[in-house]
Amino acid sequence: MDRMNGKKESYLVTVDGKTREYPAGITFGEIARVYQKNYPHQIALAVRNGKIRELFKKVDKDCTIEFLTVSDDTGHKTYNRTATIILMKAITEVVGADKIDRIKMEFAIGNGYYCSKSGDFEVTDELVEQVKAKMQEYIDKDLCIIKKSMPLDEANALFETQKMTDKVSLFRYRGNSTVNVYNLDGYYDYFYGFMLPSTGYVKHFDLQKYKDGFMLILPSMENPTELEAFQPSPKLYSCMQIASGWGIKLGVDTVSDLNNQIMAGGFNELVLVQEALQERRISEIASDIVSRNGVKFVMIAGPSSSGKTTFAHRLSVQLRTYGLVPHPIAVDDYFVDRENTPKQPNGDYDFECLEAIDIQQFNQDMCDLLEGKKVELPTFNFVTGKREYKGNYKQLGVDDVLVIEGIHGLNDKMSYALPAESKYKIYISALTTLNIDEHNRIPTTDGRLLRRMVRDARTRGATAKRTIQMWPSVRNGETKNIFPFQESADAMFNSALIYELAVLKQFAEPLLYSIEPGEPEYFEAVRLLKFLSYFLGVSTEHLPNNSIVREFIGGSCFKV
Repeated sequence: MDRMNGKKESYLVTVDGKTREYPAGITFGEIARVYQKNYPHQIALAVRNGKIRELFKKVDKDCTIEFLTVSDDTGHKTYNRTATIILMKAITEVVGADKIDRIKMEFAIGNGYYCSKSGDFEVTDELVEQVKAKMQEYIDKDLCIIKKSMPLDEANALFETQKMTDKVSLFRYRGNSTVNVYNLDGYYDYFYGFMLPSTGYVKHFDLQKYKDGFMLILPSMENPTELEAFQPSPKLYSCMQIASGWGIKLGVDTVSDLNNQIMAGGFNELVLVQEALQERRISEIASDIVSRNGVKFVMIAGPSSSGKTTFAHRLSVQLRTYGLVPHPIAVDDYFVDRENTPKQPNGDYDFECLEAIDIQQFNQDMCDLLEGKKVELPTFNFVTGKREYKGNYKQLGVDDVLVIEGIHGLNDKMSYALPAESKYKIYISALTTLNIDEHNRIPTTDGRLLRRMVRDARTRGATAKRTIQMWPSVRNGETKNIFPFQESADAMFNSALIYELAVLKQFAEPLLYSIEPGEPEYFEAVRLLKFLSYFLGVSTEHLPNNSIVREFIGGSCFKV
């Protein structure tokens, strides 16, 4: 290959096992267009020699390239992030920067992302249509998104003028002297993660008015070319809004707010207030159960690592203060014998489908208990894969109530034979409302993944690699078996603690560092490590021993 001024004029690039020569200065996006026909979905990122590169980056060495599409987790997040910067620019242009105090990307509801506002304007249907049209205009123009590394003081000055003070505060806790800033046609923003090279890549989106803000609707990772209709979830929205409101009242709305509290010595008080808020909510749920005469079955369901076990124990304590006698029942004890468990397409057992439970026996036993009969309850032996009976007899008295924990608790097919008035259904999840900054939300699934990673390493000796490996299957089971029923709950409980990521950080980081470059889980490990780097770590010695976070880090007073 020829050289000019000491630099190569071309480079050898290997894709799909074939090596071709490309001119110096060509972008990964230009190469991606050559290979797009080989991929069922839009290419979003390149992986050069094992490291992710955005498509607007230029080839500067001989290399091997793979591509990630919008149907890959990292590519899907990149698509959503790009749609967000388009939305933020459109709102700023349509409303006018002088009228905006703050635009905040709050939380997800299904395939929608709720965006709140504060400032001298009202979100109306007409305004939403104007913003949506402006977004489409940017997309049709296929505007370039430019990434620039700025000195920290320059970036701070820029975001101060744009009233994005969350970012200025966030950068205080980063050790870098420079910050990567994205420029979309004169609109500057900071985002945690990768970005698509231009607006034209965002082919599918919708924008609707929802409550007092905007709902940005985007495709799922499983169907990146289809936009499903948005399904409102009023109970979930209310639960998230309450959590957001408390975060604001406590002065902890973003990661930098939390770091400021830790720096100022206010962490212990924050823990006490948060724990008290959760205990008050548990007490309210217990009171509601008692007020409904005839409730004999408290059904608790929620996704993985929601803290269901600790919640069930704490709810039982509160029920006792009303004179009730709670008895825990684990739906897992009604698993069918291992050889009868349905299997997934890949041959693995599907323990999360309803058919993995002997629902007929469960309903028979529960109905017998409701009628006052003495019933011998089973225990499932996870080693032998068999249900066993060991003399665990139950008979319900006047003040007895069963607290039943299992992922299908909200599905009426699980308890089809029980009268509706005898059941009280509770949905529990760790609904994180803490943001990195106003435009960078923390997905609730990230908090649960870190919880599970820490717990599985402590209790099962599982590696972070294994937990990340299993997570897509876990999430798929939740989507099928839990989320569709959440709005049918009589009560929702948010188990997320506003301080917990600062606690989980010191346990999760060593586990994540054990994942080596080249392993499929490496990209997710790098993403989570960068995410955790925003937090200051804290000691766990003063955390209450009945805290939900203790279920994951250890030291709980309950058997969890």
